[in-house]
Order: sequence, then structure tokens, then C-alpha cells
Amino acid sequence: MLNLERLRTLDAVARHGSVSGAADGLHVTTSAVSQQLSKLEREVGQQLLAKNGRGVRLTDAGLLLAEHAARILSQVQMAQADIEAQRGQVVGEVRAAAFPTAARGLFPAALAALREGHPDLRVRTTELEPEQGVRAVLRGDADLALVLDWSNKRAPVPGGLERAHLLDDTADVALPAGHRLAGREAVGLEDFADEEWVSWPEGEFCHDWLMFTLRSQGIEPRIGHFAGEHHTQLALVAAGLGVCITPRLGRPVPDGVVFVPVHQKVRRHIYATWRADAGRRPSVRAVVAALRAAADPLGS
Repeated sequence: MLNLERLRTLDAVARHGSVSGAADGLHVTTSAVSQQLSKLEREVGQQLLAKNGRGVRLTDAGLLLAEHAARILSQVQMAQADIEAQRGQVVGEVRAAAFPTAARGLFPAALAALREGHPDLRVRTTELEPEQGVRAVLRGDADLALVLDWSNKRAPVPGGLERAHLLDDTADVALPAGHRLAGREAVGLEDFADEEWVSWPEGEFCHDWLMFTLRSQGIEPRIGHFAGEHHTQLALVAAGLGVCITPRLGRPVPDGVVFVPVHQKVRRHIYATWRADAGRRPSVRAVVAALRAAADPLGS
């Protein structure tokens, strides 16, 4: 009889591509992963992993069993969702991921409401950028993730996922307090054609959006600094080292920075996303409802 937890470990190695990645995803040690896989190899009587340079790869037998493991675990998840739905009780655990501003702007109110309304539900949260959050949901490492796209650059929904719109979050231009445009009621992006910008790191969806948006206005961006956190971006702005786009949700307000609205109405859309088979779980539906309630007074 194949052991379900050992199949889950093999599935994690297949999804993450390494023993250390599987250990991180399962929140266990690499030694625990290796032990589970050794036991599974003894159970099936075949080698499942082979050395590959400094890492490992799945053998043909390992790949075959990993495919079966993924289907078995999917069926188990569906069974758990159906049983939970039949009970109609908001219990158990939901693993939720969110990018930093959504975690800061939405999680506190939503989690406090869930703790009061559903004391038998545990919500475990982590911060992940939107692309990482989507991958975590697809892999099964998270039950739900908060993700985003922009009004002029939409992000597709991967197959097998569903999503719910939470809010539209307006963004402003952040300027040093002494900037020549700091007193304006509104500005156009074309007003900053000669400015240095502070951007999100290269390769991130929001950086690609900023490049696309500025170029659509005839501006070839001059990026002086890259920073993932809005706190860091705004600290650079306060020091007079550039300007940046800053959404309003969860926004810090440091000294020396002025926020000015944009004529072009820059907005990002924030969603909750989850696997379609998890949508039947009352616990997942309760978390989405709490996030919607937390977002309702914040939309713009």
C-alpha cells in the first residue's frame, strides 16, 4: 500500500524540481524529505531519484509515480472539499498569500473578522509577489492568493483557477516635497518625460507595466533605482532621487513626499484567486467574503 504522505513528498519534488524546494514547500527539513523518499523507494522496489550534478532528478519510475501522485492528491483534495462543503462548516486551515501592499492593506481587517466570526478556522498567511502567489496556488502550496493587474495591462487567469475581484486601487505619482510639480492638483505622465524613475525590480509584472505605460505616452523611461518595497521607493523619492507610481492601498506616508493624482487615472485591479476545486470549500468562501468586506471601503 502506497503511503499518501510519501506520495505528497514525491509530488513536491516533482513540482519544485529539487529536494530543498520540496522541503521549503512542505515546511519540513531536507532530511525529512530524503527519508520519506527512501521509504517510498523501498515500498515500490525501484529507484525514484538519481543524482544530477549537485542536485537530483526523477528517474523514469519516479516520473511515472509522480504523475500518479499528482492525480491521487488532486482526488484527495476534491474529496476533502466535498466533505467540507457537505458539512457546511467553516473549519480547518486556509493558506493565503498576498503581495506586500495587499497583505498590509487587507489581511489585518479580514483576519480579525474571520477570527471573530469563525473561531474554528485558522488562516495562515505569507507574503508573495503576484506571480509567485499564482504559482503557489497552482502547485497546491497555497489555497488562495491575492494578485493584481492594471487597467491598461491585464493578466490572464491560468487554467484551473478562479478569481474574484476585490477592489480597484488608484495610484498616484509620488514626488519629492520640493518638486516643481508638487503643488499641482493633477499631473500627466508626459510631465515627467525628463525625470528619473524609481521602479519595481526588472522582470516583475509591475515593472513591465510601468515601462509599457510610460512608452505608450511617448516617454522612454529613465530608471535610476529599482526597489521592490514601496517603503524603499518612497524613501528614495523623499531623498530627491526620482519619482515613482504608488498605489493607495496600504501606502506609507513618509515625510518629504507629496502624492499627486494622474490625469490618466492609473488603477490596478486586485483579485483573490484559488483552484477551481477549492471553491467548494466553505472555509475558502469565507476567506474571500472577509477579504471583500475589508476591501469594500477602500475601493476607488
